[in-house]
Amino acid sequence: MKKGRYQELKQILSHHDYLYYVLDRPEITDYEYDQLFAELLKFEKDNPSLDTSDSPSLRVGGKTLEAFSKVNHRTPMLSLSNSYSPEDITAFDERVQKILKGSDPVEYFCEPKFDGLALELIYEKGLLTQALTRGDGATGEDVTENVKTIRAIPLRLKTPNPPPLFEVRGEVLMFKEDFAELNESQQENGQASFANPRNAAAGTIRQLDSKVTAQRPLRFYAYALGVVEGKTFVSQQEIEDYFFSVGLPVVTDYLQEPLRQICLGPEQVIQYYHRIEKLRHQLPFDIDGIVVKTNLVSVQEDLGLVSRSPRWATAAKYKPEQSETLIEQILVQVGRTGALTPVAVMMPVRVGGVTVTHATLHNQEEINRKDVRVGDTVIIQRAGDVIPEVVSVILSKRPKDSVPFTLPDRCPSCQSKVIKAEDEVVTRCVNPFCPAIVKESLKHFVSRRAMNIDKVGDRLIEALVDAKLVTSFSDFYRLTKEQVLSLERQGEKSADNILRSIEKSKKTTLPRLIYSLGIRFVGEQTAKSLANHFITLDRFLDANQEQLLEIPDIGPRVAESIQSWLENKDLVREIKKLEGLGLSLEAAKRKSTGPLAGKSFLITGTLPVKRDEAKDLIEQNGGQILGSVSSKLNYLVVGDDPGSKLEKAQSLGVQILSWEDLKKML
Repeated sequence: MKKGRYQELKQILSHHDYLYYVLDRPEITDYEYDQLFAELLKFEKDNPSLDTSDSPSLRVGGKTLEAFSKVNHRTPMLSLSNSYSPEDITAFDERVQKILKGSDPVEYFCEPKFDGLALELIYEKGLLTQALTRGDGATGEDVTENVKTIRAIPLRLKTPNPPPLFEVRGEVLMFKEDFAELNESQQENGQASFANPRNAAAGTIRQLDSKVTAQRPLRFYAYALGVVEGKTFVSQQEIEDYFFSVGLPVVTDYLQEPLRQICLGPEQVIQYYHRIEKLRHQLPFDIDGIVVKTNLVSVQEDLGLVSRSPRWATAAKYKPEQSETLIEQILVQVGRTGALTPVAVMMPVRVGGVTVTHATLHNQEEINRKDVRVGDTVIIQRAGDVIPEVVSVILSKRPKDSVPFTLPDRCPSCQSKVIKAEDEVVTRCVNPFCPAIVKESLKHFVSRRAMNIDKVGDRLIEALVDAKLVTSFSDFYRLTKEQVLSLERQGEKSADNILRSIEKSKKTTLPRLIYSLGIRFVGEQTAKSLANHFITLDRFLDANQEQLLEIPDIGPRVAESIQSWLENKDLVREIKKLEGLGLSLEAAKRKSTGPLAGKSFLITGTLPVKRDEAKDLIEQNGGQILGSVSSKLNYLVVGDDPGSKLEKAQSLGVQILSWEDLKKML
């Protein structure tokens, strides 16, 4: 590859980042983008002397920082004065008019006020050279390496004639949907949940490992200038239009509603304030008000500053959607994975138009941090406009006889001793037969990719468990027709179909059985790897941690989880019962010969054929399917719209294949 091609790749990838993150108009598929990205990475690997200061490869992260250095802003990042009512907007306009001594309506530039983390980007000759947090306004933290991983932020401005110095100010934030997915992932991994999208964004920007930042879905919107050399602007609107033209994201429209607006006089600003207030819950990101600025830069200069705030701008906030209520009780719920979650039961209260009676307290660490107790009067809000949470305790109203709340050391449902892993904040019940988690376990057991008992659905499982007819996996195979008919809405034909479906499932494979057990961290591919390695059920049941770690896609954490399950005598007895009830297992031994023999594969994205067909094709030709990306993986097969596996594979140097590449190997 010639050096010219390398420069071309950087330009192409930066252009498509602009199309995707700024214009929201992608022109190529994710797969096509990723192929270009892989080509770029290979060229950089083969040519280590290249200048990669503006390379899209910086997006994957990699540097581990000891701490963030403090850097002074060239000009202070000022805070805005706040108000909470339309009357304050009128008062702001009166102050502006008094200083300007004019009679014509003032032209204001209005936009949503993001609830994120303020950030300053410093571009020198078009190249991003530094990124600083707001800090105390005068001095911020240098978070450059982390900010470079945010794909929405251009590493080089999209203009042939950039200003020599160009300081851009804006907000780092996380969309509500991405926030929910991140918290779900945190909980599954036993890590602390984030209270709201703002905390998630702020915590992510301050990660000491930039790879962690790269894996989280941060966004950025530009809205103000710092120091600029070699270019002047007439208005705030012109500033943001220029941001947009050079590749910086700015807030535009949503649901065909303009989110930025030029308003003449306070009346139009107030109308805008109410319009955005009605729209705020539908927006993909959190806002807590609007920002009002005089549009003309000359007017801004005439108005000047007062203390540490500009006279030419104000923030008109919406009243916090918070309410005060009393915690009557703290219940401990046991989730599908055995996680013990404390939940506050409160006197009903209206928050943001919704009646709230329960709020999660997440875990013991969160309870200790906020010191939440039964009988406390608390402030409640809806995090991300959705999830009820306890903001704080009103200590002045705490009963004198209150005591700290502590999670029980035994499961509230089955009384088994609970555990808390050293590197986790979640306390778990590890009894697979706990009544609180048995229903979800049974639903997983019968699912299509597990034992495939297709006539037993969720509602039937609920009914069977409530009637105490099924409390474990083996109970399905003891069901009689009379027992099924004893349930509501079950007739002769339905009962026959259910029992035939159960009988048919007795003939299965070892991978399906292992997957059906619902062992934490053991997905379908890991179950296949276990079956391929141990070949028989007995050998799997006798496995120790050392043997588990011999398997390519199993690391220490997964091995420990499997070992913990295998050491549960009740679980082993249950599997033996299944065998005694006629379960016929055929080990899915991997073919050891063929063009793919000795090579491991993983698939991400949408292929021209069904995912299962592609996996079968690989295994039939001697290849092994792994369950996750690691240094042990040889090839990642990438289709359209791949997930996060691609970036991780690229960072580890795993070879990327298209579907056509795979077929050529065959």
